[in-house]
Amino acid sequence: MTITLPDVRGRLTPDRLLSDLTWLRVGGPADWLFQPADVADLQDFLGALDPDVAVFPMGVGSNLIVRDGGLRAVVIRLGRGFNSIEPGDGCVVAGAAALDAHVARKAAAAGLDLTFLRTIPGAVGGAVRMNAGCYGTYVADAFVEARAVLRDGSLTTLTAADLNFRYRETDLPEGAVIVEATFAGPPGEPEALEAKMEDQLARRDASQPTKERTAGSTFRNPAGFSSTGRADDVHDLKAWKVIDDAGMRGATRGGAQMSEKHSNFLINTGGATGADLEGLGEEVRKNVFQSSGISLHWEIMRVGEPARD
Repeated sequence: MTITLPDVRGRLTPDRLLSDLTWLRVGGPADWLFQPADVADLQDFLGALDPDVAVFPMGVGSNLIVRDGGLRAVVIRLGRGFNSIEPGDGCVVAGAAALDAHVARKAAAAGLDLTFLRTIPGAVGGAVRMNAGCYGTYVADAFVEARAVLRDGSLTTLTAADLNFRYRETDLPEGAVIVEATFAGPPGEPEALEAKMEDQLARRDASQPTKERTAGSTFRNPAGFSSTGRADDVHDLKAWKVIDDAGMRGATRGGAQMSEKHSNFLINTGGATGADLEGLGEEVRKNVFQSSGISLHWEIMRVGEPARD
């Protein structure tokens, strides 16, 4: 079926291969990739787009496996017009395409402690959508509000109540594209905050395969969080421990491997397909369940279709 897409001021690319837009470097083509010029361009496009056409908002692909057959959708990827970072009076307003690490550093320079964002891979839009967190602090703890363009093209403000933050989940409306978020945090001395972030980076690099092609933690910690998703609800059972107990540290499938350094990290060692990565992950889940009776849940999002024979 031929679909006529609305005119845009940004860039609209057909049959765009997505593998170079994900950290794991896998994925087939999207029917279309749309990179809007600004919020109004995004609103006009979604408002005029046939409601039956699927859309998929995509950040920097840091927590994503795109399957080898690609996506039958319009993938929306925000770029330079959406990456501003503006510290204010006790808060920071950041565009959805701003990298989490950059937000943390600019906030620290302004004397605001959002240091938990420093080691989170990805951009602000994905961090809000997934209630990202690190070192006991989560987006839910710092979130003030977000602006989003809904599937019908309308611009709305989302509160914490609207998103209903949970462990690695929110109730973001289907097809909505976050364009901006506001965060608040406790005050701090810039030098002390910078030192805190350097310590976090050193701890991360010592325990995680940061030099490899990964997408961050592969599976959620089994006990996870209670319904609030906040730091005081965390339990001690870790995904890497049950993976180790099942004998899956270092396991391989094609070009995919569970890291020897941290067994909850899935690595593209070179030449892996989406099927290799997802298949190894499912093999890990199966072995963990057989070993301990625990069902691991994916933290990495997997989208698209398998490759056609």
